[in-house]
Amino acid sequence: MDLYAEKAQVTQAERVPTSPLRNDKNEGVGVLARVPSVATIQSFAHLNEKAILRKMDMRLIPMLAALYLLSFLDRGNIGNAKIEGLQEDLHMTSDQYNWCLTVFFFTYAAFEVPSNLLLKKLRPSRWLPTIMVAWGVVMTLMGIVQSYSGLLSARLFLGVAEAGLFPGVAYYLTMWYTRDEIQLRQALFFSAASIAGAFSGLLAFAISKMDGVGNLEGWRWIFILEGMATVIVALLAYLFLHDFPETATFLTEEERAFVVFRLKYQGQGIPAKGAGVEDGLVRPRVAQAEEFRWDYVRQAFVDWQIWVNVFVYWSIVCPLYGISLFLPTIIRNLGYESSTAQLMTVPIYITAAILAVIVAHFSDKMGKRSPFIIGFLCMMIVGFAMCISTSNPRVVYAGVFVATCAIYPAFPGVISWLCNNLAGSYKRSAGMAIQIGVGNLGGAMASNFYRQKDSPRFILGHALEIAFITAGIIASVILLTGYASINKKRERKMREGGLDNYTQEELSRLGDKALTFRYMY
Repeated sequence: MDLYAEKAQVTQAERVPTSPLRNDKNEGVGVLARVPSVATIQSFAHLNEKAILRKMDMRLIPMLAALYLLSFLDRGNIGNAKIEGLQEDLHMTSDQYNWCLTVFFFTYAAFEVPSNLLLKKLRPSRWLPTIMVAWGVVMTLMGIVQSYSGLLSARLFLGVAEAGLFPGVAYYLTMWYTRDEIQLRQALFFSAASIAGAFSGLLAFAISKMDGVGNLEGWRWIFILEGMATVIVALLAYLFLHDFPETATFLTEEERAFVVFRLKYQGQGIPAKGAGVEDGLVRPRVAQAEEFRWDYVRQAFVDWQIWVNVFVYWSIVCPLYGISLFLPTIIRNLGYESSTAQLMTVPIYITAAILAVIVAHFSDKMGKRSPFIIGFLCMMIVGFAMCISTSNPRVVYAGVFVATCAIYPAFPGVISWLCNNLAGSYKRSAGMAIQIGVGNLGGAMASNFYRQKDSPRFILGHALEIAFITAGIIASVILLTGYASINKKRERKMREGGLDNYTQEELSRLGDKALTFRYMY
């Protein structure tokens, strides 16, 4: 049955009574003081769902976007610093510079799963700003490094500090929004990366004019000022971030109960015995906070879909980091001055951000992920093929434009596709961290794609991007056919009465392996 069908109107007398519950802060999720003891979708028919979503959007998305904007700005501004003289002033070779890019991803990948598990146990409103303060301090200190070894060490610690933000926020959003709403919110959050790319060029152009102030080079001021800005925003985040729907003070008790209810039954088909079904209405027991079990983490590590999805992730993240780390260099090597190269990145990123939001809206509306992802992967191949086929600056710039405008809409799609198909909060937390952690090793690879000795055409770098994108298309098709096959098998088993063999508790423990769960593709 469709729990999100048109709601029937009910009177005040028909509303379900409420009962008190405990507040268990040790689980990191506060349970509502008063929620419906017996709930149906009709119990909430009088609520304005769109108004509640707007309220959530206004309280959550702007602050999360600001956090990610600064995160992406701080990890990618080394590309802007490079064309302002970083490599020459620290007497680094091009290979040493590439190593400074690469080591960031080693620690970044290693600490993502532990950080996501801590986010579930601790309060997001404390954990996320804390790690943000840490990387802001590291970024500021990068402005005073005096050697290759100093920069290398700073990038290692930057990876440790930044590791928890993106997978943490991507998972955090799944605790507020349903499967068919999540990509738009992921896109709004992730579009901050596009804006960061544009903002980075403008900011670097302006800050580089401080060259000589305080006897410091302009590229040092890029690190120092952007690091200080990160710390300031992190302190504000302590005040403005919210934890979970169950404890959201900007929602009424009834609105909090509704948000929890709609999340509990997303992705499920027919309720199992013991769920409480009368007249076609689901009357669930009040959900308690899910207890942590290492088995949930193990399930994530052995789930086939996560590892296949990693290849799709690589096909997007390799071009993403290739573009973000080297776009100013690529444009400068086409014959433009460094200041012009910084400014020419701006229209690319702005256009990509707008497209990401528009595409996410239609993907959520259609309830489909794979057609958009595969389509944009094909578009990326066209863009990089334009870059590799000629040395004409205008054609190369157009190719980069096309590729970037495909990368940024595709990225929220691949994140949403996996989180839509993982059930159980701890498994989803671990699974998304694996996807993003292992997936971001693609950034380590991409940071070595564009070697200085291959300039100005960077044929090897563009060819490697095309190879990864092709692998991603193949992996997407595997996921698509696998999901469709499993859904059909589950539907057949349910028609044969297979659901009678399970209780509600057993299906809950099975998560996305339950007969009632349907994969989104």
